[in-house]
Amino acid sequence: MLRMGKYILPGIATFPLFIKSSQMYCRRINVLGVGISSLTLDSAVEAVLDALNNQQQGYVTVTGVHGVSECQTDAELRRIHNDSLLSTPDGMPLTWMGRLQGASREQMDRVYGPDLMLRVFERGQQEGLRHYLFGGGEGVVELLQEKLTKRFPTAQVVGTYTPPFRPLTDDEEYDFVEQLNQRQPHCLWVGLSTPKQERIMARLLSRYGAEGTTGADAPRLPTPLVMFGVGAAFDFHAGLIPQAPHWMQRSGLEWFYRLQKEPRRLWKRYLKNNPLFLARAALQISGLRKYELPNKMSSQPGSCNPQKNGKVTIAQKKLL
Repeated sequence: MLRMGKYILPGIATFPLFIKSSQMYCRRINVLGVGISSLTLDSAVEAVLDALNNQQQGYVTVTGVHGVSECQTDAELRRIHNDSLLSTPDGMPLTWMGRLQGASREQMDRVYGPDLMLRVFERGQQEGLRHYLFGGGEGVVELLQEKLTKRFPTAQVVGTYTPPFRPLTDDEEYDFVEQLNQRQPHCLWVGLSTPKQERIMARLLSRYGAEGTTGADAPRLPTPLVMFGVGAAFDFHAGLIPQAPHWMQRSGLEWFYRLQKEPRRLWKRYLKNNPLFLARAALQISGLRKYELPNKMSSQPGSCNPQKNGKVTIAQKKLL
């Protein structure tokens, strides 16, 4: 259960933030009304492990310009992002917005979905994490599982599922959750496009979480469980699509590289969303237009700093 709290730093006014089971999660940067978590790749991994260690259920949205732009015309999608456990800054423009709002590079840097996936798999070998892969086209999850287990020999992938190119029926959704309940993964990796992956994660949590709306006889999601919407990371790590060079990623030009590789699929997304994002960001930065975050969030700059309270770590109890 989320509740409001106050966190006090010397010499800085108090401000509200998310508190979950006495754990402090990341403060949010206001990017066009979407709360983007102020964190780095290292602190994102620690926040995920902290949530698992404290028996939480939640989802992580890996958010770039495309996701924030979709939220401008879809209030429900914006709510989904703002209700996430974390919304990581997947694109450099979001980290630049953080800089303009006072977050340093040590407090906020790009948390790229494919990098987050690899880092969690790497740490998961030490922590005994179990993973489930959901998404991709025909044969992608099987190829991805093969690549990941070759790269991380002791990683535990306990299941895979390739969904149809349509919403799951109630029966299919029920059976999928039942399978998750049997396999008990700690990490559910969702490799669909935005906003499909965000919607299905939020729906699963809402209907089948510990406080889900389905009947008492319905299966429940495992506890703990963190779901990650990582999109194209499935194709990247399966070796089906090349990633942009590191210098292009860091300079905010990855969109141009991907547009060259997949022009038919991506031209509308980038040539429409990118200029609109720049225009809207300029209006927010100049103060000509206000974008509000929900009252439960803080837009103060800062970093992700999971609270250390002496509890047993995941590595100690291995989440078995």
